[in-house]
Amino acid sequence: MLRLDDFYKEADDPSLPLVEGSSDIDWDSPLSWDADTAVAAIAELCASGRTDVPVYDIATSSRTGWDTLDIARTTLFIAEGIFAADVAARCQDLGLLADAICLRGRPSTTFRRRLARDLREGRKSVLFLLRRGWRLMRAERGIVARHVELGAHACGPDEALGRLAAAAAGRHRSTTPAAA
Repeated sequence: MLRLDDFYKEADDPSLPLVEGSSDIDWDSPLSWDADTAVAAIAELCASGRTDVPVYDIATSSRTGWDTLDIARTTLFIAEGIFAADVAARCQDLGLLADAICLRGRPSTTFRRRLARDLREGRKSVLFLLRRGWRLMRAERGIVARHVELGAHACGPDEALGRLAAAAAGRHRSTTPAAA
C-alpha cells in the first residue's frame, strides 16, 4: 500500500493553503501535498516494483526521512488517500491505473473513525481535529461527488473488495480516471 498522506508538504512551505476564514492550514486541499512526487513514485513502483517514499510525521507536519517501498512480487498495489482523485487521471494517462474506487459511507461514521484514528496517532491537537472532522463531515457528500465527477466508482467496502479482487485477477480495467 502506498500512503499518499506521506506526500504532504511540510508546515513551513509558503504555498500551503489556509482554511477559508481561519489561520489553520487546509490539509484537505490538494494544494497541501506534492502530486508530482506521488505520481513519480507510482510510476516507479509500476516499472520496477520499488521506490523511495517520504516518511511523513503528520503530528509535526514534516518529512522525517525516506523509506523504500518494495512490491516486487505484487501485481497490484493500492495508492490510498484523500488525494487519489487528483492523480488518478495522470495515472490513467500513463497506463498505471487498474481501478479507481471511492469508499462511501455515512458521514457520521467516517467522522468517528477519522477522529479515533487521528487521536490514537496524535496527529494534531484535539481542537484542530474536532474542527477539521466537523468540516469534513459536513463536506463529505461533496467530496464523494467530486471523486465521482473525476471518474471514481463510489461504493461500500464489500463492493470495493470485489473490484480490487477483479483488478488483481486482470478482469477489470478502469476506463476513466478517478480516486483510489
